[in-house]
Amino acid sequence: MPEPTMWVVLGFVAALVLVLGMGLLRRGANLSSLEGRLAQMAQSQAAAQAQLSERLQAQERALARAVEERLAELGRRVGDSLHQTSEATHANLSELKSRLAVIETAQKSISELSGQVVGLQELLANKQARGAFGEIQLMDLVRSALPPSAYAFQATVGGTRRVDCLVTLPNPPGPIAIDAKFPLESYRALREARDEAALAAARREFAQAIRQHVRDIAQKYIIPGETADSALLFLPSEAVYAELHASFPALVEEAFRAKVWIVSPTTLMATLTTVRAILKDVRMREQADVIQREVGLLLKDVERLDDRAAKLQQHFELAQKDMRELRISTDKVTRRSARIGEVQLEDTAAEPAPLLASVN
Repeated sequence: MPEPTMWVVLGFVAALVLVLGMGLLRRGANLSSLEGRLAQMAQSQAAAQAQLSERLQAQERALARAVEERLAELGRRVGDSLHQTSEATHANLSELKSRLAVIETAQKSISELSGQVVGLQELLANKQARGAFGEIQLMDLVRSALPPSAYAFQATVGGTRRVDCLVTLPNPPGPIAIDAKFPLESYRALREARDEAALAAARREFAQAIRQHVRDIAQKYIIPGETADSALLFLPSEAVYAELHASFPALVEEAFRAKVWIVSPTTLMATLTTVRAILKDVRMREQADVIQREVGLLLKDVERLDDRAAKLQQHFELAQKDMRELRISTDKVTRRSARIGEVQLEDTAAEPAPLLASVN
């Protein structure tokens, strides 16, 4: 017989085997339950994946539709923008074309003006042509302001001297000479001076040119007993005239003392307007006797007309008196005719009463 210890060991081993068996059984059950859960989880995961796939497909379709709509809207906007840009570009091109046409016309005008300026510069560069330019401008001003009988161009004074224009005013003051001068070279030198030395030299040259012109006019065209005691120096440039009065007042006073009045186109026109008023006043004085005689004749005509009007009024008054008397007579005849019509003849013979009387 085994010993007690052996039995204890065997019991322990049996208990251990029983415990291990029961653990294995529990593990098997757990494995079966785990397999079921895993299968259930796999089914749930498959269903979730299917739902997720459907949602993803729906989102993809919605996203595709949204992208298509956005692309269509963007296409419309781009088309509208391109259309507006095309219209604006067309309008800008049309406006640019018009402006280019205007610029081309202006460029042609500038080219023509440049040619005219060059021609004018060439004209003014020649002293003889410049003198003719001043004389032509003087002629235009005089012709526009005075009647033909009041002036003469290239008139002879002092026997052999010719003046550009002679305004024939009555004495006093007498005929006034006008001579055109154009000191262009000295004026250009004055304008183009860049330093003090050049400016001083140009001022001296300009003053000398004007002073010489004043002396020539005073000596040649102021002739006692033939012309007025003064003359006009015509500068056909407002710029030269303004420079002279602004920068050379002593030279202007010197010309005044020499009785040579310096005028520009504007001041010459004012002077000629005054001369025209003087000529008109002179003509009025010359015709004063004729006007007085004509006024006397006019007064006699008025008196004669008044006499005839009075006589005519008397005739009218007599005619009115005759008409009134004639009207009285016609009224009497009418009344007596009415009375005759109202008379009733009786059957008995009776001596008729006198009905008619003398008509006054």
